[in-house]
Amino acid sequence: MTAQHHVQQLAAHIRRTLGDGPFLAPGGWTHMGAVICDASFQARRKYASTIRPRLLQLQAAWPDAATVRGFRARLATDDLAVAMNFNSPRRVATAHHIADLLAARAVDTREDLNTWVGHRENRAALRTVKGVGPKTVDYIGNLVGRSQIAIDTHLRSFAADASITGLTHQQLRAVYEAAATQLGHDPAGLEHAVWRCKSSAL
Repeated sequence: MTAQHHVQQLAAHIRRTLGDGPFLAPGGWTHMGAVICDASFQARRKYASTIRPRLLQLQAAWPDAATVRGFRARLATDDLAVAMNFNSPRRVATAHHIADLLAARAVDTREDLNTWVGHRENRAALRTVKGVGPKTVDYIGNLVGRSQIAIDTHLRSFAADASITGLTHQQLRAVYEAAATQLGHDPAGLEHAVWRCKSSAL
């Protein structure tokens, strides 16, 4: 099957399942501590009930962590696992390493990260952090206001419902992007609509 055939399959499935939209992107965060922790903690967890309330709590408890500099200052004196009420040394370590990487690259604010993550070499740098895969890199972009397709298990499952299987991450991302363009949808908005559809079915 050609890539264009997959695009047509996915576009038809989107129309049948989700309608014509519009699909609004969630918008992300302006608080860099929340951005970093969202990216670090969200995988394979129920977002609405487990992750989002903890991120809101973190913002309230650590208002000075709205920049990478402020977040790292908090990390030096406070326990992130306690602040997030989430006992996962691996995820805590990922948050520390992302913060260190961004600080080393002079990325401090949401606006800085929005621009920085748009460059291929910087996306590759993020991938060097243990726990950060291609989906997380795209997801980080969406958290700071970019509009990208972050392929996760929900988006793969939705594509499989349209008989689209066996594609690599980049191939499936390209199919979703092309379907979004064909249907006139914002990519991040479409991704979020698919994610909501599949996550609510669990």
